[in-house]
Amino acid sequence: MKLSFATVIFSLLITLQSFSQEIKGKVIDLQNTFELANVQIKSVDGSYSTSTNFSGIFIVPKKGTYIFELSGYESKSIIIDASNKIVELKIIPQKIDEITITSNNFQSKLKTLPTSIATISAKQIEQNNTVNIAPILNNIPGVFMHSGTLCTNRITTRGIGSRNLFGTSKIKIYYQDIPLTNGSGASTIEDIELSTLGRIEILKGPSSSMYGAGLGGTIQLIPNKGMYNEVSSNSGVTFGSFGLQKYLLQSNFGNHKNTARLSYSNLHSDGYRNNNETDRQVLTLATNHFIGDNDKLTIIGNYVDLKAYIPSSLNEDDYKNNPKKAAFTWGRAKGFEDYKKGLFGLTWQHDYNSKTQHKTSVFGSFIDSYEARPFNILKENTYGLGIRTRIIKKTSLFEKSFEWTLGGEFFKDNNSYQTHRNLYNDFPPETGSVEGEKLSDFKEKRSYYNLFFDSKYQISNNTNVTLGINYNYTKYTLKDKFTGNGSDFSGDYNFKAMISPKLGVTHQISRNTMAYITASHGFSPPSLEETLLPDGLINTTIKPESGWNYEFGFRGNLFNDRLYYDGAIYRMDVKNLLVARRTDSDEYIGINAGKTRYNGIELMANYLLFANNKINISLLNATAINDFKFKDFIDDQEDYSGNELTGVPKFTFNSNIDITTTKGLYGSINYNYVGKMPIRDDNTVYSEKYQLTNLKLGYKNGNSKKIQFDIFIGLNNVFDEKYASMLLINAGSFGGNAPRYYYPGEPVNFYSGGNLKYVF
Repeated sequence: MKLSFATVIFSLLITLQSFSQEIKGKVIDLQNTFELANVQIKSVDGSYSTSTNFSGIFIVPKKGTYIFELSGYESKSIIIDASNKIVELKIIPQKIDEITITSNNFQSKLKTLPTSIATISAKQIEQNNTVNIAPILNNIPGVFMHSGTLCTNRITTRGIGSRNLFGTSKIKIYYQDIPLTNGSGASTIEDIELSTLGRIEILKGPSSSMYGAGLGGTIQLIPNKGMYNEVSSNSGVTFGSFGLQKYLLQSNFGNHKNTARLSYSNLHSDGYRNNNETDRQVLTLATNHFIGDNDKLTIIGNYVDLKAYIPSSLNEDDYKNNPKKAAFTWGRAKGFEDYKKGLFGLTWQHDYNSKTQHKTSVFGSFIDSYEARPFNILKENTYGLGIRTRIIKKTSLFEKSFEWTLGGEFFKDNNSYQTHRNLYNDFPPETGSVEGEKLSDFKEKRSYYNLFFDSKYQISNNTNVTLGINYNYTKYTLKDKFTGNGSDFSGDYNFKAMISPKLGVTHQISRNTMAYITASHGFSPPSLEETLLPDGLINTTIKPESGWNYEFGFRGNLFNDRLYYDGAIYRMDVKNLLVARRTDSDEYIGINAGKTRYNGIELMANYLLFANNKINISLLNATAINDFKFKDFIDDQEDYSGNELTGVPKFTFNSNIDITTTKGLYGSINYNYVGKMPIRDDNTVYSEKYQLTNLKLGYKNGNSKKIQFDIFIGLNNVFDEKYASMLLINAGSFGGNAPRYYYPGEPVNFYSGGNLKYVF
């Protein structure tokens, strides 16, 4: 039978018309705005079904109402048309094991990963006062954050980082793909405005196979980049004890292809102690832009302007009887830090096809700092640039699923720093610090590059194997610009190249239970503070710490998914332990002094106690049992082998009760128990154990489409416990003065405030 020319043309037109009705869109995570794979999609009448691909892309044949479903996320029914092609799915808080993790190079469900990973959601962040990140991180087993002031903190993960005295080191921290960690391994997490975060992901144990230097692990801060198809404005205010004032302004600009979130916060606190005032302003921008069907651009920026006075640590007598006091020399000098810093980054993601993706991030940072200390004044200027790029491929090998990523990261920063004599003693007490003659002047160029390969191979339906390896090379170049002392200490200082492998196996024992085993290598080069000698010179003989971690873990659900549990048992051996040796009041040098063994157990359980159409009550318990000891540790002829590691509690326990109602009322109760800690390497001095209880109550009218508000009140340290919120380990005694070990924690204190959001 022959067809007429007109019939053929008509048929082609009908076909083209049907093609033109096809709509391509993307499904993303609501709070973190990354694409979600394997989302099941079906029409309401059941006549059509499909799923999203590797890049979260879906195609539906025509405009209509479709249902989107993914395990771990709330189902959503939505009309899809040419102006509405972005679908945002919301995580179910109780389905923790179904959460998609992005910080492991692949988008993988938590239950499939052979790594100890903890997540902190935006809701968990909001349960606190969004001023201090320490109570938030201390809910995670294996993570412990000392918090001396809002700007004097130290994070330890499984005991790693405890030897660093005044800041966080040995842990890699990223803001999206931008390193917060500088070229010498030091990080300042407290500069990030907490209300801008959509999630925090914490990889515990060595993560060097993915991120290079990171013996203690990696913390990923994922900013909230706003909501699509919404234009809104949000303002907030918080008042509290010790002169706390915080003001927040946020704006969201979103359509079906772009979203941007701009945030400004202004924080002031008089502080609990003398010489403890803090002023901080933070400006944050986070955006997403879909360019065509295959490209996405993400822009991140953060600017901080801070001035904070430093009360420093106290001896035992002042800690017990006069905790508001500042250390005498710091109070007399009115010691402070004053800096402006910024970071910015641009990430391009390109989908070559449904199984191949390329991500590249370029980033930069700067800091201009002036710090007045009793022993000198430090002027520091640092700027850094870097790039991180990787190809992610999903394919098959021997007819089994095989995912791999190949990439590299390069980072370089230039750090110029000078020290000056502090002449505060030559002036009246009310004067404070006065800059004197120059003592040193150095310019340090620090750089590293990582080449990494990571893979996941599905041996069977229930078993996966992961294999990764990283090659890192770190280099310092020092230029001595101060010739007044007749010496020139310029030179190049290279650390030996490090190769860090990882091998892990996961097995799905049943529908609700999985287990994993892993072995991973990690390392951390010395921080800037550890390489500096008292006269400002670089110690060229110091070596990076390195070690192997062996771990068994398990995750699962019980009682119809009402209980989620997560546990890990691990052992890590570290050599070339970096320790600080005190040489004078508030002055230290870093040395390599032996080996340390870390044994630990971590357990976490999240239980939905009660749920109906009016109220939800959930309970989260987390505990860590630590057995960290010096295996081989001789420091200046003193043998500490067999002693407990300083600055880490042997036992911690955290419990949270979270209550939400459909009427808008909500509340949380947090209990935190911290066991005693050795303060000296000889284990002759221990801190006292303590218990903290925090409360928060609030009301939200989140059901309104136009105007939403949230009012709240909180109480910290309800029972007025006396405790040390930070410890200065191995503090020495000079000039007949008692050693200053203790940063006093805040007594009972309150905060209250509110947020108002308007949707245009």
